[in-house]
Amino acid sequence: MDTQAIIKKVRKIEIKTRGLSSHIFSGEYHSAFKGRGMAFSDVREYMPGDDIRSIDWNVTARFNNAFVKVFEEERELTVILLVDVSASENFGTHTQFKKDLVTELCAVLAFSAIQNNDKIGIIFFSDKIEKFIPPKKGKTHILYIIRELIGFKPEHKRTNIGDALRYVSNAIKKKSIVFVISDFADRNFEDALKFTKKRHDVVALHIYDIREMELPNAGIIRLQQAETGEIMEVDSTNVSVRNRYKQLALENEKLLNTIFNKSGVDWIKLRTDQSYVQQLIRLFKKRGRRA
Repeated sequence: MDTQAIIKKVRKIEIKTRGLSSHIFSGEYHSAFKGRGMAFSDVREYMPGDDIRSIDWNVTARFNNAFVKVFEEERELTVILLVDVSASENFGTHTQFKKDLVTELCAVLAFSAIQNNDKIGIIFFSDKIEKFIPPKKGKTHILYIIRELIGFKPEHKRTNIGDALRYVSNAIKKKSIVFVISDFADRNFEDALKFTKKRHDVVALHIYDIREMELPNAGIIRLQQAETGEIMEVDSTNVSVRNRYKQLALENEKLLNTIFNKSGVDWIKLRTDQSYVQQLIRLFKKRGRRA
């Protein structure tokens, strides 16, 4: 994709995702992800019903009238997008590839973050750490992230989620919100996930395509494993073949569910041919109620 095409696509994504962040997600995001605590802000005169424990006795003595301390949430957070850029992300059978959905999600989360005065950073990973853009604020920084999401070319094809999580734990010392955005084709990451969850607030966004869950009845189909290049042919007219394919997909989903639940990580599944808006809002509201 040439420079002009990338700029045009960045602008299109910015218009859509910035609007969503402004009108839909910013409030839900603020409720879902709390600040680091409460910090002293000011004092005001005591009013009936105020907690007497909040009285500022020094100011009260100075003015011979009761004053209470006012606290505000220390809002500034750091958000890290841990993004899978392995070869399996270049797959999609309907409206878009998984990579396209990932780009849009990252843009929405990034705009939601800066509208709440939070920093945003991103880590691209395959089976290696491909690129790390440290957390910063500002629209220019977000547009840079979006450009990288659109035009980035990874050096490796495979996936190692465990190494990516360990990298986050070592590279980001301050407690942060870490969105792991992947199709989770890798499975050996449970220990690393538990370790990272102890240091950071981890949320998993599972990206998938409907054809990864079920095969159409379309004759002999050649399937290629994107990360290994392995090719196999299956007879999709065979009902037992289609049922077995779906069963394996459901077993994988059940395994992921177990891993995330045992690790205490919130997660949602997002399909390439469906809107992510309501799913993301439900996730934010669920976290907001729990906060």
